[in-house]
This record gives sequence, C-alpha cells and structure tokens, in this order.
Amino acid sequence: MYEDILLPTDGSDAVAAAAEHAATIADRFDATVHVLSVADTRNRFESPTGGISADAWLRAEHDRAETAAAEAVAALPDDLTVETATDEGIPRDVIVDYAEESDVDMIVMATHGRTGLQHYLIGSVTEKVVRRSPVPVVTVRSPD
Repeated sequence: MYEDILLPTDGSDAVAAAAEHAATIADRFDATVHVLSVADTRNRFESPTGGISADAWLRAEHDRAETAAAEAVAALPDDLTVETATDEGIPRDVIVDYAEESDVDMIVMATHGRTGLQHYLIGSVTEKVVRRSPVPVVTVRSPD
C-alpha cells in the first residue's frame, strides 16, 4: 500500500516527531523514506539595507537544507531504506512537485502549531501542502 513515504524537513525540532511517524509507517509497510529538504529561494532580506545578498542567502539556505536532511536521516532507524534529496525553490511547491515526480504514496510532515497572528504572517507550509498534495498527508504536531 505504501512503498514510498516523503518526509520533508526544515531542520526544526518538530521534524523529529514526524520522522518517528514516518519510520513506524515505513517499517510496517517495508517502505522507502524519501527525506527532502528545500533551500528556500525567497530571500526576505534582499534589499539595499537588508544586508544579505542573494548569493549569500542561497548559499546559507543550501547549507541549512543539507544539514536538515542529514539530521532527519540520523533520526531514522538504520534498518530503513532512505533516499535523500535537497532542492531549491518555494518549499510548498518543491514538496508537492517531488511527491508527484517521485510517485510517493504518502507525505509525513511536521506542523509547528502556530495560531493567530503568527500563523497569518508566517503561513503554514504544511497547510499549503495538504491543500495541494496528490497523496495523503499525515501531519504531526510538534510536542512543544
């Protein structure tokens, strides 16, 4: 039923809970876990007074994405089959595109549980993926 499970990661502590769920499902169905981290190309600080150039932003985002992917893989049991990918773009779009292109059967994502103004201002990548995903999405709230 589930042969390929996508575990997107942003490097936050919330991903550990999602990784645990992904690992349980993957173990049950002998599935491959695809760990995906996205270097966000939207430089929110690029301006004459922002202080961060586009190149510096993208380098930092790639470094963060690679570290996030490595940490998520380390959180998974060694006996699982794991594929790792990093990409760049707008995270919600890259996650949905990866799910479609890699023919995954399920996405397991962390949600940070933001509410009110913080949710309105920051938005939710998870919420946007749930709305657009071609496959079931399991959302795992951070225990914090």
